[in-house]
Amino acid sequence: MTAEGATPAMAQWFAAKAAAGSALVFFRMGDFFEMFHEDAEAASEALGLALTHRGEHQGRPIRMCGVPAHSHEAYLARLIRRGFRVAICDQLETPEEAKARRAPTLRREIVRIVTPGTATEEALLDAARPAWLLALVQGGAAWLDVTTGLFFTQSGADPAALIARLDPSEILAEEALRIEGAVSAIPPRDAPARLAGALGVAALDGFGSFGEAEVAAAAMAVEYVRSVNNGALPRLSPPVAEGARGVLLLDAATRRSLDILEGPRGASLLGAVDRTLTGAGARELAARLACPLDDLPAIRARHEAVAALREDKPRRAAVRAALKGAPDMARALARISLERFFPRDLGAIRDGLQRAAKLAAALEGAGPALLAQAIAPLSASSATATELARALAAELPARLDDGAVIAAGYDGELDALRRLRDDARGAIAAMQVDLAQAWGVAALKIRHHQQLGYLAEVPSAAGEKLLRGAPPKAVGDLAPIHRQSMASAHRFTCAALANLDRRLSEAGDQAGRRERLVVAHLRKIILTEAEPIAAAAREMAAIDVLAASAELATEGVWCRPELTERPDFAIEAGRHPVVEAALRKAKGPGFVPNDCDLSPGHRLCLLTGPNMAGKSTWLRQNALMVILAQAGLFLPATAARIGLVDRLFSRVGAADDLAGGRSTFMVEMTETAAILNLAGPRSLVVLDEVGRGTATWDGLAIATAVLEALHDRIRCRTLFATHFHELTVMADRLPEMRLAAMQVREWRGEVIFQHSVAAGAAEKSWGVHVAKLAGVPAPVLKRAAAVLASLEERSREAADPLTAEMPLFARAPVVPGNPVLDALAKLEPDQLSPREAQDALYHLKALAAGTEAL
Repeated sequence: MTAEGATPAMAQWFAAKAAAGSALVFFRMGDFFEMFHEDAEAASEALGLALTHRGEHQGRPIRMCGVPAHSHEAYLARLIRRGFRVAICDQLETPEEAKARRAPTLRREIVRIVTPGTATEEALLDAARPAWLLALVQGGAAWLDVTTGLFFTQSGADPAALIARLDPSEILAEEALRIEGAVSAIPPRDAPARLAGALGVAALDGFGSFGEAEVAAAAMAVEYVRSVNNGALPRLSPPVAEGARGVLLLDAATRRSLDILEGPRGASLLGAVDRTLTGAGARELAARLACPLDDLPAIRARHEAVAALREDKPRRAAVRAALKGAPDMARALARISLERFFPRDLGAIRDGLQRAAKLAAALEGAGPALLAQAIAPLSASSATATELARALAAELPARLDDGAVIAAGYDGELDALRRLRDDARGAIAAMQVDLAQAWGVAALKIRHHQQLGYLAEVPSAAGEKLLRGAPPKAVGDLAPIHRQSMASAHRFTCAALANLDRRLSEAGDQAGRRERLVVAHLRKIILTEAEPIAAAAREMAAIDVLAASAELATEGVWCRPELTERPDFAIEAGRHPVVEAALRKAKGPGFVPNDCDLSPGHRLCLLTGPNMAGKSTWLRQNALMVILAQAGLFLPATAARIGLVDRLFSRVGAADDLAGGRSTFMVEMTETAAILNLAGPRSLVVLDEVGRGTATWDGLAIATAVLEALHDRIRCRTLFATHFHELTVMADRLPEMRLAAMQVREWRGEVIFQHSVAAGAAEKSWGVHVAKLAGVPAPVLKRAAAVLASLEERSREAADPLTAEMPLFARAPVVPGNPVLDALAKLEPDQLSPREAQDALYHLKALAAGTEAL
């Protein structure tokens, strides 16, 4: 369908649609945003709107639906959450302006394209989650958050791991990368110059060293943001090359396994430990959990600050009081920089800076470096805070057009215009007194006429007298001008009254224009101080996380972990924070704590035990200990000593990849292969039931080989859970492997899971009992028990049941002796004469020849 034959307005829509591409077009028509043709079909289905038709184009009905302009953000939010991109085509002039230039329709243009990764409106954002826009190119990545200005790059990034870590709102990627759901994009040719220009510098050298791919990805992200914002850019912080930061590496499978930020039924690590009071603090905590540190001094600094706040209850209370209800300055600053702000965003900067000053006061005298260093940034914008407090009204309206943004007394001209606008009755009363005195008519009344405006109405007799001649005082601007005669009265005007009429009608517009000028002045002040304000916002978020972590550490038994450079791992009475929180919420039984020790000498633990006994919980809780410790939080344990982990691998639970054509076993093997190829001596590996997805002997063989590789070659700390009880015999020949088992007690034919871990191997798997708990029918259970008894009996009768199938468990074969070596072993070289030595050599040669002949 083309624009040929379209009305002027529909021709504008076709032009906007061509520019918007795949985005839906919100086309402003009066008080509504309308959608047409295929956009209307997609929007009506997504939003549940009625699809109607109006008029025809090229012989076909024009399908359409619309949403009210005053509430369009709610509909926009629903579309963005569904993954749509929406182009806003707005009216850029009034009907009067269009009429004045004799245009067939109002001028309309796309003012911006709203996408999941570039939205800034509060209604479109989750206060507790960042809105990352991730750009991927071959060999590099960049990600930024337009709502806060944060900007990072990474060279040689693993796209899958980065996507799992960031959970970006939107992804840009080169087509060759084939990233599912990504917007196809191409880096600009002059990437370094484009990026430097966007950041307001001549070159990027002052920000650090960046690889070519990093710069290409960063420039691609910046140009995309510029394109959807009609050429405008938000305030962006200088990019940080993440390669220079020491972080704990986690792959996508590990993140899925550990439910760090999201989990089933909302149960996640973030949800269990979040005690933050601000949206920015919640985002910072999520970022720290998603990307823990691998930098011992930085981690210890965080632990020191948390410990100080935990011990100093009054200071912690003062800090949290200053933070409670604090606005989101970073996101308000982004909207202000894009000129997409509301009065409450100005108020957020004002109130946020005031809270920052209170927070700085609460931190005075704090010992830990992270707390003491925050005081200066929190206090840096006190002059701006004072100016905004003087300029802004205490209660701010929802929109700038509503007025009452600027406080009385800040701008004299605005105050005068407001008085004129708001005191029209007083101005009219004063004019009525003046005219009554000048015209000599005490009964004069000023009344408003719909078409004629304000008029002075006098009784008929007085009017006749004025018509014959004006009184001596009625001269100049007060000279009466007759406008209308009625049966009992006459209506007059004068230059002064006409001027008052005009001033009253214009006063509201003039006050609005003046107020917008004052608001623009305040915006300029804020943007001049943008960096200090952003720094204060970052410090508030960081302090919120530290204070929240201290608050969490007071709830029950939480300990400060001892971090070392050695390959230690010793947890005393550890608890799974997510499971414990769920049990507490459900008012269930208390969580059973368990120890874990993978320190040198026993760095590999082989765990056996039945399903439902708590194996997976124990595996995951120890992996989460590393996440929490290296993110800077305390641990749910009585004591903990952890050597820094550079990579954490967790493969717990089964999952397939039907869309990718991979079975559960193939996914398991792929993830196991990644562990064996990438893990190193400083890694922590958590594996659950390797080999379960194939035939028993194949699975047992794979599990055996993986255990040997982890123990002998990789030599990392490992938790390895299995139902292959045959693997327990490997403890005799793998010196650093120890056995552990989930404790189970049988009582009156019932199995009681004790959820505790003890040294040793499980006697059996209790699979039939677990099947009974799951509700498997009794006849099936009875048959299963009979088959199990038969198999166990056959196993007891066989002297060595695994020998035929698994060489690992066979007795060592008897190797026949080598006659050459035997003869050589019997020789005593120091006792041989030269002649005897020669004879011995001939003898050995003859034996070797005989051996070769064999």
